[in-house]
Amino acid sequence: MDRTFIALGAVLAFLGVAAGAFGAHGLKKYFEMNPELHPVFKTAVEYQMYHSLALLAVAWAATQWPGGWIRAAGVLFAGGIVLFSGSLYAYALTGVKLFGAITPIGGLALLAGWLCLAACVWRR
Repeated sequence: MDRTFIALGAVLAFLGVAAGAFGAHGLKKYFEMNPELHPVFKTAVEYQMYHSLALLAVAWAATQWPGGWIRAAGVLFAGGIVLFSGSLYAYALTGVKLFGAITPIGGLALLAGWLCLAACVWRR
């Protein structure tokens, strides 16, 4: 499990850096024409990076305190990144506000991931 979360965290962090660079350089003209969407894209990158690092912490914690709580934390962080950051990327790139309806579900998954991480440590 720890290897899975390290690999997943590393790949998602890589993609976060790539998205950040693409947003800053490749989408510069797009965001000049749509300046209200640039902060949305930046938020997606930031939360993806924070929670990619959280997956690395989960991988380490899984070596110390294996079990259901830590697995749940990793799954919730990974799913939360996809739903939260993914929906923000989709909104920022299309302007379709309907994607924003998915964002809170991802946010709840990220929050639940932090609680599961805390529960894992606390219960041990």
